Amino acid sequence: MKVYCYGSINIDHVYQVPHWMQPGETLASTHYQRVLGGKGANQSIALARAGACVSHIGRLGAGDEWAKVEIAASGVDCQLIDVTDQPSGHAIIQVDAAGENSILLYGGANQSFTQADLDELFRGLVAGDWLLLQNECSLTGYAMEAAIKRKVRVAFNPSPLSKDITLLPLEQLALLVLNQVEMVQLFPECEGLMSSPEMLMTYIEKQLPDTEVVVTMGSSGAWWCGPAGRFFVNAFDVEVVDTTAAGDTFLGYLLASIVSGLAPQACLHQASAAAALAVQTSGASTSIPLKSRVEDFLSQSGECRLIENAQ
Repeated sequence: MKVYCYGSINIDHVYQVPHWMQPGETLASTHYQRVLGGKGANQSIALARAGACVSHIGRLGAGDEWAKVEIAASGVDCQLIDVTDQPSGHAIIQVDAAGENSILLYGGANQSFTQADLDELFRGLVAGDWLLLQNECSLTGYAMEAAIKRKVRVAFNPSPLSKDITLLPLEQLALLVLNQVEMVQLFPECEGLMSSPEMLMTYIEKQLPDTEVVVTMGSSGAWWCGPAGRFFVNAFDVEVVDTTAAGDTFLGYLLASIVSGLAPQACLHQASAAAALAVQTSGASTSIPLKSRVEDFLSQSGECRLIENAQ
């Protein structure tokens, strides 16, 4: 079983700042890094480090081939990554003293795919495979529908969220993973339900009865609801250095655990542990832990007390 990730590859410019920039303000950064990023690249790397067989579908600008080398070094199949004359996608990231980030994106080569490109790139996808999508590349809807026609299971992380996402066949997804902000943006009716997990899960199940939905709630933990049942995992209490790529790490480990056949509780627990390790390190792809580190962390932290069956 293989996972294909059609997703962004960005060059991240990360600035450590005492606080986020204000309009008209000139602010000195205390540290700077240029690192590999992009939700797609991060999630592919997380999948590979979690032990999944993953192939990345994406594009880079000429001169940034080093990013492709880094992705491949994590165990990702990079044969479907093109190098073009267009500039690579990139991000300007501010990380404040509390470890929270503010991100400005430029799509670049990530936004250059045509339908014909995707038809060619998807030729190798077969029934039973997984396709992981975000919303940083062009033609997300076309990619989703093309995969569903091939009976490929689609996992979707609707970030950054745009208005046209409501028009996509979300009810045909195998897995939808989003945070609480995206949940309210996608389903405005949920805003009054966020303080009541039981009511929130009931609402989600009515909207998407055949889709497994995972909602991450930051330091409060994460919920899973769908045909497999309802489950909750607490977030680990760790010192936060940088939240960049924490969500991507969570998703990569979650999907890798699902593909390997683990139960929902175990999938959530693996993903939560990986994210807890990620936030303790600065950077995007550089913060994604190896599976051995996640296993060591879990063995030291204890598993049973952190998992609740929320059915």
